[in-house]
Amino acid sequence: MNRETSAGDAAALEWFKSSYSDSSNSNECVEVATAPGTVHVRDSKSPHGPRLALPVAAWVAFVPYVGGDEGR
Repeated sequence: MNRETSAGDAAALEWFKSSYSDSSNSNECVEVATAPGTVHVRDSKSPHGPRLALPVAAWVAFVPYVGGDEGR
């Protein structure tokens, strides 16, 4: 896992929020963007702040542990 603090190529990424995000409080969410071999994650309240860059395999292993009962 890498913690990126520079803007880098952030402008080229297409960020999205989960369909499970709380629509009544859109400030409490993370956003995700994908790039070849990497999944980027950032705080929706700080779109120009730091973000995490995860290898796809790490993201795939992480997803079953968050939200919903779909993966259980």
